[in-house]
Amino acid sequence: MKPSICLIFNPVSGQGDPDQDLAMIVSLLGSEIDLDIQITTPETTALDFAIRAVELGATALIASGGDGTISAVTEALIGKNIPLGIIARGTANGFANALGIPTTIAPACATILSGNTRTVDIGLCNGKPMLLLAGIGFEAEVVNSVNREAKNWLGSLAYLVASLGQLGNLKQFDTKIETEDKIITVPATALTIANAAPPMSILAQGGANVIFNDGLLDLTIVATQTQTNAIAASFELLTSALKGESVNCPEVGFMRAKRFSITTNPLQKVVLDGEIIGLTPVEVESIPNALTIFVPRTEVIQLEEKLEGLPNLNITLKEV
Repeated sequence: MKPSICLIFNPVSGQGDPDQDLAMIVSLLGSEIDLDIQITTPETTALDFAIRAVELGATALIASGGDGTISAVTEALIGKNIPLGIIARGTANGFANALGIPTTIAPACATILSGNTRTVDIGLCNGKPMLLLAGIGFEAEVVNSVNREAKNWLGSLAYLVASLGQLGNLKQFDTKIETEDKIITVPATALTIANAAPPMSILAQGGANVIFNDGLLDLTIVATQTQTNAIAASFELLTSALKGESVNCPEVGFMRAKRFSITTNPLQKVVLDGEIIGLTPVEVESIPNALTIFVPRTEVIQLEEKLEGLPNLNITLKEV
């Protein structure tokens, strides 16, 4: 008997044809899984469907949409040990990219069918789940300026275009940052608190190598005041991230902690996983190993399985 799994599908995510996308998902998964397909609407959200599925005893869920859809579904799964399959169809697909989950439909479905899972941390930002990051200041202004039409037309390039447009509106603000063991005050143009982040999330890369299962959050502080310095700092952040090294730039700072409490003067917009959620202050904390995700089988995992049960092999495998 095939397992029954709820598929929560957002038809307005991304730039593809939603009917074709859904048909492909059904054709790829339908032979192995009895899919309970739930399509989101303005009246019934991904979170509504996820809560209902959990209440009915779901053993797994699948979310298909952008980072906002996936984040909404995870709110019902925190600490539940119910695996989540991700079929990313959004504009940026940052969470899938950060975890190495394929961002095209066929390999994403294959990842789910593999049954391989791992646990990851979740952040809570003002009580809301944070898969990726919360941005304060510049990044929030960028996201606020990008509309659905621009994302449909340009895809992830919409954010780059908006970033260039916002460089002329850089505004520095005073910030008070409190962690579990210190309090600091600094001027800033942008603050980014990350739970997980792919290299292209430039403003989250102060320390590089954001780890999504270490029980810690990464805070990057950018304090540039001019367009020239902002471009230079962004370039340093990008190159450092691609090299896997901490940034070496006098206008960029970095902190790592279990929780952050941040206030600003004046108040600043806050973006959480691509959605504006209001204004500062923010309280962000890490919830370790709070979410179970279907992930691809790595070559290391496959080799471990082949070696399992063979006697007297003194071999240590390291994940790369």
